[in-house]
Amino acid sequence: MSFLKKGWFRYLPVSLQRKIEHRPNLQKVLNNISWLFADRFFRMGGGLLISIWIARYLGPKQFGLMNYAIAFVALFGSIATLGLNSIVVKDLIKRPENADVTLGTTFVLQIIGGLLACLIAILAISYVRPNDLTLKLMTAILGFAMVFKSVEVVRYWFEAQVQSKYIVWVENLVFLLFAVVKVFLIFTQATLIDFIWVIFAETVLMAFFLLILYSFKVGQLKSWKLQYGRTKELLKDGWPLMLSGLAVMVYMRIDQIMLGQMMGDQAVGVYSAAVRISEVFYFIPVAIAASVFPSIIEAKKHSEALYYKRLQRLYDLMVIFTLSVAIPMTFFSDVIIHLLFGSAYVGAGPILSIHIWAGLFVSLGVISSRWIVIENLQMYALYRTGLGVLINISANVILIPKYGSLGAAIGTLISQVLATYMFDILTHQTRPSFWLKTASLIPINFIRRKANGITND
Repeated sequence: MSFLKKGWFRYLPVSLQRKIEHRPNLQKVLNNISWLFADRFFRMGGGLLISIWIARYLGPKQFGLMNYAIAFVALFGSIATLGLNSIVVKDLIKRPENADVTLGTTFVLQIIGGLLACLIAILAISYVRPNDLTLKLMTAILGFAMVFKSVEVVRYWFEAQVQSKYIVWVENLVFLLFAVVKVFLIFTQATLIDFIWVIFAETVLMAFFLLILYSFKVGQLKSWKLQYGRTKELLKDGWPLMLSGLAVMVYMRIDQIMLGQMMGDQAVGVYSAAVRISEVFYFIPVAIAASVFPSIIEAKKHSEALYYKRLQRLYDLMVIFTLSVAIPMTFFSDVIIHLLFGSAYVGAGPILSIHIWAGLFVSLGVISSRWIVIENLQMYALYRTGLGVLINISANVILIPKYGSLGAAIGTLISQVLATYMFDILTHQTRPSFWLKTASLIPINFIRRKANGITND
């Protein structure tokens, strides 16, 4: 019972504690989730406070320009990772004996991907904003930071081992250090570019510490191996997810890009204030999925019924959580924005009340994306997110000129509903995911029976 006497587990009912005690894998998952939650609550909460402080200091126009640059570079993030995250984690779980080859090959591939992403981002911003030298410099700095994302392979290994607490230690150490640096910049009246350089330095130092962590806890980096055959396998499996990830980032960030082009940087600043609050909750499904993913893969090996039962419970949990956030946020958005960001950002209240509902479908999308990887349906992830991009861009073209920033929020919500939820009903291969989601959103008996009968179809 030593595990259950730690942290919040001791507050669980005794009967539930006894069930968990006899299930070591569940203990490991719960422990991993608790570490991820503690990390995200600390860093996302603290990060939001720092972001609010920076937003007040810079004002809507400069804050909007900074977020425009961040959103623009983020569009190409999937090129840097090559869509290999879930693929590598799955491979490390299924074939741990090949870990050195998988990690070494992925590391090299993601360095190349980072350089390519940086180059594309610089060329793209030169075309979109040819006369904005400040924005070009910001894009170049943030773009080059993507090269250091190659060290994310260390995170993949610890995720596969369900040992996220070590990553949490490193991330929180770096976060605390740079939180102090950002506050120092505010007090010393630093420029916008100074904040961009700090973001770059934070990425570099994080990569350095992750490499040290792996060397200390696992083994020497020189044991990693680059293998040509493995390169072809990873690229073959990863390219649909890379394109899918690119599409995801487009329809997650295109609203800010189009808003900046059509309404100006100040509109982006006000919109970003709402988005920062809305997206602070997105870590919940990501953290839970990262911890539960290995156990769901193991369940599929033993029983399809158990596999889908665990998926259904995961969807149920996501819906309950997101509704508990979205409903009160809808009614108190104006008060929250005014309290946190001040009167300069007062227009962000109505935006938040709409954008917060996108989180419900984002959480469903995070889980179903993992399901797609398990089922080897990567091409459907590409189709789904491609649809989301087309819908979001079309909605923004129609709604932004008419409703401004509010139209961008509406467009984001529409695209999330249609891409992450409704798309799955279109094909036989993805329909099981649709019924699981629907059973969580509308838990009536008929739909529950349909979802429970998936394994008999």
